[in-house]
Amino acid sequence: MASFTAKDVSALRARTGAGMMDCKKALEETGGDMEKAVDLLRRKGIARAEKRSGRGAREGVIGSYLHFNGKVAVLVELNCETDFVARTADFQALAKDLALHIASANPIAVSTDAVPEALLAREKAIYEAQVAESGKPEAVRAKIVEGKLKKFFQERVLLEQAFVKDDAVRIGDLVKAVSGKLGENVVVRRFVRLELGGD
Repeated sequence: MASFTAKDVSALRARTGAGMMDCKKALEETGGDMEKAVDLLRRKGIARAEKRSGRGAREGVIGSYLHFNGKVAVLVELNCETDFVARTADFQALAKDLALHIASANPIAVSTDAVPEALLAREKAIYEAQVAESGKPEAVRAKIVEGKLKKFFQERVLLEQAFVKDDAVRIGDLVKAVSGKLGENVVVRRFVRLELGGD
């Protein structure tokens, strides 16, 4: 006997954007627990999004944000596979959210592999010097430096940053969730952030 109703299936579909059958299966697997079903569908959506990541994404939009004081502006190129998906409300909202986030969080690169080599080498050298001065045993120094680099990426790299509207969500996971919901590969291609009087 199912511990959920058709109304629950509809409510889950409205919350996640997943198909009716996927919602029904998720509720069956979680014994009717709505929150667990949401988490299950999100995980599956992210897994599906990762499978799609090799597909070409040539369509999309340029999202923009201009701060109310006119001193910070952002343009972000968000790509998907089809023009149809590029025009959906979810895709457009993601582009706007990304532009707002970039204005606020000021990342230096889209992904960790896009961080300039010279900057990465400089940061690593600083962390290695700090760890050497701390007197930590040689055996743990590399792990500490690795941890500091990871923290640097989380603070400065767009896809690793916590979303400014919800710090429990990483930007990379937000993009994957939208990709899973829309059923297409979604890619943040590039961005530019301008600040009056900035570098």
